[in-house]
Amino acid sequence: MAVSLSAGVRNNLTTLQSTSAQSSQIQNRLATGKKVNSAIDSPVNFFTAASLNDRSSQLTGLLDGISNGIQTIQAASKGIDGITKLVGSLQSTIKQAQADAAQNRPTKAGTARATQAEVAATSKSLKDIALDKKLVGADAVADAATATSAGDLGIIDTNTFIGISLTAGSTTYEASFSSVNATVRDLVNEINKSGIATAFVDEKGQLNVKGTGSEDLEFGVGVGTTGATSGAGSAIVDAQTGLANAAVGFVAGDAVAATAIKGPTVTSAVRSNLIDQFNDLRNKIDDLAKDSGFNGINLLGGDRLSVVFNEKTGKNQTKLDVQGTQLSSDNLGITKAGNTQLAGSVNFQNDSDLEAATKSLTGALTSLKSLSSTFGANLSVVQTRQDFTKDLSNVLTTGADNLVNADLNQEAASLLALQTRQQLSQQALSLANQADQGVLRLLG
Repeated sequence: MAVSLSAGVRNNLTTLQSTSAQSSQIQNRLATGKKVNSAIDSPVNFFTAASLNDRSSQLTGLLDGISNGIQTIQAASKGIDGITKLVGSLQSTIKQAQADAAQNRPTKAGTARATQAEVAATSKSLKDIALDKKLVGADAVADAATATSAGDLGIIDTNTFIGISLTAGSTTYEASFSSVNATVRDLVNEINKSGIATAFVDEKGQLNVKGTGSEDLEFGVGVGTTGATSGAGSAIVDAQTGLANAAVGFVAGDAVAATAIKGPTVTSAVRSNLIDQFNDLRNKIDDLAKDSGFNGINLLGGDRLSVVFNEKTGKNQTKLDVQGTQLSSDNLGITKAGNTQLAGSVNFQNDSDLEAATKSLTGALTSLKSLSSTFGANLSVVQTRQDFTKDLSNVLTTGADNLVNADLNQEAASLLALQTRQQLSQQALSLANQADQGVLRLLG
């Protein structure tokens, strides 16, 4: 005979089964921390979260490449900093060589322009007598200084301009000034304006002319009736051949290249010692550039760095390509040093070569600053993208979690409520069973 459950028992049993099922579901959420554990729970949320997590994972994988890119650029930047310091040391070496330049400069003292007899007559020193003498006189004969007259050098007074011509290497300075009341002091001042020679009168009353560089110095004084400062001026034309050199104690040959004032043929020991120091520092630049790589990529060795920023491919891929440069002392225009005038080298015994080397080093520093600025801009871009990628990955992960993660506080509270309901359902089921048992008592 079939046994049927009463309506009360059946209703309470159904409620208890539903409560148990819900309790089991909540317990699973609490155990996994997710409210969507499979596509059955919520197909849209499950697959959307999976897509977001997949992209987040791909972006996180790119962070390693971005980090390597940052380190590669930083390694190159540190290399540039080191090379900049070495170039600074090269500049110091050049300055030391330039400080030892005096013995390599062409110098000549003319014959004295004052005598002891003039000292007795004027009570002035030989130096002051020579400086105060006028260049132009009444005739071609030099007049001695007296108590009432400064004297002159004997340049005839029909000439109205004095010209000077100075040439050192490829640099020439030519000028003319009025001969009216002009003195040796005026001539000295004009020479000192040239920048390629200096002049002074010593205690012997001699005019001294000294080049500011190592090249032979052509020095000439001339006279003329025009004041043009170009080569066409007659005073300057005469100066080019040293027409009036004898009047100031020099010879005409001092104005001619073949017999110009020459520096002593001395090889400076100080400069020679600095050559090895210079070349060693120069080699260290090449070594440092070669050692500025990271993970097999050296931007100072001409390598190319490619940093990928997104997970896409083809034309939709975003990346930064950083082209390195072949950095070396040669490419920076820093040539080797030597004791002789050889093509492609710096002659440490020659002032002009040292000056040219100084300009080359200044140009090298400018190139290094420009390269450092370029790498700095690239580094800023990569670091910005690194931060962006980290933040975007977190956003994607958080978005995925919001779709599938359970609110544990809410689920715990729901479980507690279901457990209470389950207890009540069990009590109700027990009461319904007791009601059915009352029938048995009537039959008994």
